[in-house]
Amino acid sequence: MTLRAQPMGETPSPMDRAALQTVVTLDLEGVLVPEIWIAVAERTGIDALRRTTRDEPDYDALMRYRIDLLQRHGLTMSLIADVIGGLGPMPGAREFLDALRARTQVIILSDTFEQFGRPLMAQLGWPTLLCHRLVVEDDRIVDYRLRLPDQKRRAVEALRGLNFRVVSAGDSYNDTAMLAAADAGFLFRAPPNVIAEFPQFPAMDSFDELFARLTGELA
Repeated sequence: MTLRAQPMGETPSPMDRAALQTVVTLDLEGVLVPEIWIAVAERTGIDALRRTTRDEPDYDALMRYRIDLLQRHGLTMSLIADVIGGLGPMPGAREFLDALRARTQVIILSDTFEQFGRPLMAQLGWPTLLCHRLVVEDDRIVDYRLRLPDQKRRAVEALRGLNFRVVSAGDSYNDTAMLAAADAGFLFRAPPNVIAEFPQFPAMDSFDELFARLTGELA
């Protein structure tokens, strides 16, 4: 049987769906690990750093806001790295990820940065992470470089173009384009504002339920 490439937005037939290889794409912060910037806010007492992609849909505006705060308060990359060194996966996250990776390939699509993500990937068993990169000078974060704009959506579309069935989960505004581009998308531990604005994505709060919904879409 020859499997045709699946056009974006078209639902595959049962025969096509059964023949497709599968991949799951997941957000990182808020899904598998705690929010890094909130942890920095708690360490430093700077409540303004608690603002995340759960609150701000404009990622560039959010990052410019964060970098300005870091500069005004003299916060260093070393301090943030120390905060990250004290973080670990959310309870049950490593077991969930291991079980999921035993069923299918998993890619972490995150708007975090290489410098932030690497120690956390070690604790998660080194899944593939696609993210961005910070510009650090003299131990200060002075800028950031996107791997490419709208990378989550574009990664999912590319995977579908390679004849993968893609199932995705995330928690924030910056995940919704990824969920919409996937064959099936779910919100996980999302805040009420995101759930209310995107009712088309089923929302859940437990790893057991998320695992069941994701693997159900892989069949």
